[in-house]
Amino acid sequence: MANFKLFTEHSNVSPLSRLWRKFRANHVSLVGLWLFLGLTVLAATAPLLAPYGINEQHADALLIPPSWHEDGDVRFILGTDDLGRDVLSRLMNGATYTFGLSIVAALMTTLVGVLVGTVAGISRGLRASFLNHLLDITLSIPSLLLAIIIIAILGPGLMNTVWAIIFALLPQFIHSVRNLVVEELGKDYISAFRLDGANHWQILVRGIFPNIYERIVVIFTMALSLAILDIAALGFLKLGAQPPTAEWGAILAENLGLIYLAPWTVALPGILLFLAVLSTNLVGDGLRNVLKERRAD
Repeated sequence: MANFKLFTEHSNVSPLSRLWRKFRANHVSLVGLWLFLGLTVLAATAPLLAPYGINEQHADALLIPPSWHEDGDVRFILGTDDLGRDVLSRLMNGATYTFGLSIVAALMTTLVGVLVGTVAGISRGLRASFLNHLLDITLSIPSLLLAIIIIAILGPGLMNTVWAIIFALLPQFIHSVRNLVVEELGKDYISAFRLDGANHWQILVRGIFPNIYERIVVIFTMALSLAILDIAALGFLKLGAQPPTAEWGAILAENLGLIYLAPWTVALPGILLFLAVLSTNLVGDGLRNVLKERRAD
């Protein structure tokens, strides 16, 4: 009776609820998730919460160290740069540019990648051969190099950087989704769907997508991690966000000459980039481990 009750309770739990229970059992991944959510909220609310304007200058407060330093000023918690701009305000707004736009780029990549990857997975003949050869060519080019090539065509700028990142991440995303679709098409339950007279759309919606959406989420976290690094790298190379835009990579490049005189202007954006990539990777690793356990069950 107790076993029947346990089985009934387990069967009433949705797949997402079971996924969440297994995920939160991994405390490291859970910390990464809260950090990821915190950065997401910061990216969405930074213009409202920042104590000063992005480019507001204070002529009487040049290169003030963080407030906990003996020469610090409580008005500027994380200090100021060589133009008297509040470092905290610029870093908060930088979350919108670096982290927020990375999420936008990764989401757009996911939408297009799932669509094209699904078409590539179910296609046969000449169309499938063309898509596969095109993917092989583009996958041979590293994503950052491909983004630089696209920037060279479109020109530098923040929005051009977002488009470049999307086009650079698409080949890997399409390839991954295509492999997932092809893998599912070879399973017995797909043959059962076909014997029941299901068309391609019904097979995709009722059969394939319910079995691959969790792995697509994992691929999304990997794409997001690459997007963060690529946007920051292009900003650092002065191919992306242009000064005085408060993008983390651009802030690093702008203050690189102050690394010995005012190290906080370089260390703080670097730490935020590290935390953003770390939190994304921790969430992705946690999801990947949960999915492995689920497939093993």
